[in-house]
Amino acid sequence: MEQEDNKLVEERREKLKALRAAGAAYPNDFRRRDLAAELIESHGGKTKEALEKNSMNACIAGRMMLKRVMGKASFATLQDGSGRMQIYVSNDVTGERFHDEFKHWDLGDIVGVEGTLFKTNKGELTISANKIRLIAKALRPLPEKFHGLADQETRYRQRYVDLIVSPEVREVFIKRLKIIQSMRELLSKEGYLEVETPMMQPIPGGAAARPFKTHHNALDMELFLRIAPELYLKRLVVGGMERVFEINRNFRNEGISTRHNPEFTMLEWYCAYEDCNYMMDLTERLVRAAARAAGEKLIVTYQGKDLNLENPFARITISDAIRKSAGAGDLRDRKYLSKKLKELGVEHKDSQGWGALQLMLFEAVAEKHLIEPTFILDFPAEVSPLARRRDADPELTDRFELFIDAKEIANGFSELNDPEDQAARFQEQARRKEAGDAEAMYYDADYIRALEHGMPPCAGGGLGVDRLVMLLTDSPSIRDVILFPQMRPET
Repeated sequence: MEQEDNKLVEERREKLKALRAAGAAYPNDFRRRDLAAELIESHGGKTKEALEKNSMNACIAGRMMLKRVMGKASFATLQDGSGRMQIYVSNDVTGERFHDEFKHWDLGDIVGVEGTLFKTNKGELTISANKIRLIAKALRPLPEKFHGLADQETRYRQRYVDLIVSPEVREVFIKRLKIIQSMRELLSKEGYLEVETPMMQPIPGGAAARPFKTHHNALDMELFLRIAPELYLKRLVVGGMERVFEINRNFRNEGISTRHNPEFTMLEWYCAYEDCNYMMDLTERLVRAAARAAGEKLIVTYQGKDLNLENPFARITISDAIRKSAGAGDLRDRKYLSKKLKELGVEHKDSQGWGALQLMLFEAVAEKHLIEPTFILDFPAEVSPLARRRDADPELTDRFELFIDAKEIANGFSELNDPEDQAARFQEQARRKEAGDAEAMYYDADYIRALEHGMPPCAGGGLGVDRLVMLLTDSPSIRDVILFPQMRPET
């Protein structure tokens, strides 16, 4: 196959050589006026007779995807960014010389056409070419069975080819844009300000994750790619920007899976004088707005399962979720939790408290059952270093995570605005990092200083854009919804 492809490339290079000799390689003076989809929308419903009576001119450009040569006349299909349009090239209208040149052009070539609209006997809207030009020569042939490849990585690695030959892939990314825009518009209407925060940070904060490191030469200092924008967004709340959001790229130096990519997109938003309950309500509204923007009904089918986004999302505590799957027991008893984890074969450390063990047990036994949209509540303070403690039970926090189809889609909480409590929790995180926990947080003295100026009561949320797009486009892997997912170098 590779040898055959190389032969085709060489043949195309010879054609390009002839174009260069004629001074006709890669021209830049063709200006299209029309798009395929717009022509079909405005003229596709007209009869053959109506088009013949009222001659309509069109000028399009696109990649040649199909070609049928039939002696003195030929048909071809051009694809532009909006869709596909058939063209008709003939000796009588286009001219014998230009038709002969056209016969030597290849699939994948980018072609410009001017001509008259008509309908074929089969009723297909077509442009009869008065003028036709080769605008860009494609040196590599399009794959015949691109989606039949056993190695899916080829599709992700050569996304440009995937987009050319698979209109449904382009539709996924068009839906992605609509989903993001819907959330942006909802928050803007609610009075939130869209902001930008640093992507290179001297201290990575806002999440428990292993960061990527880089070095700034002029300042001779180590910097980290952000793992979350949280601490900077909350600095803005301190500064009086009481409703802020950011659609941000985050970077986490961790494994790759169908749910994880080292570079991913999050929506984070913060609101003064609100709490965790408000944030759950708003999260529901954001998810529904996204579903509508994607053209989906609020009963979404994902990988064969129907998921109801219309009904109020369930809300249960993390303890109740565990008991539902693993039975009764004291979920604050470290010995009991450790015993259950050993039975399940889940590794854990003696240094971990009951809160961390409880979360591990939840992930092992309960998370996989959360198919319908469900908010999990009452996370232990030990695993929630930025969340406000519950007044009635300081060992828990006012925090939630939203799960749909056993995937964490969003995370939010009433924010911790007590600088002394936050400093103590940062110190505990720093001790864990010194003990070898690579994902523990750093102590951020400037953030503590910001809190010491006074942050109003505040709620915040973070929503995984990529996972939500997966859900609303029925995509099995996060790589299907990221244009250029991280890949190993080609060998």
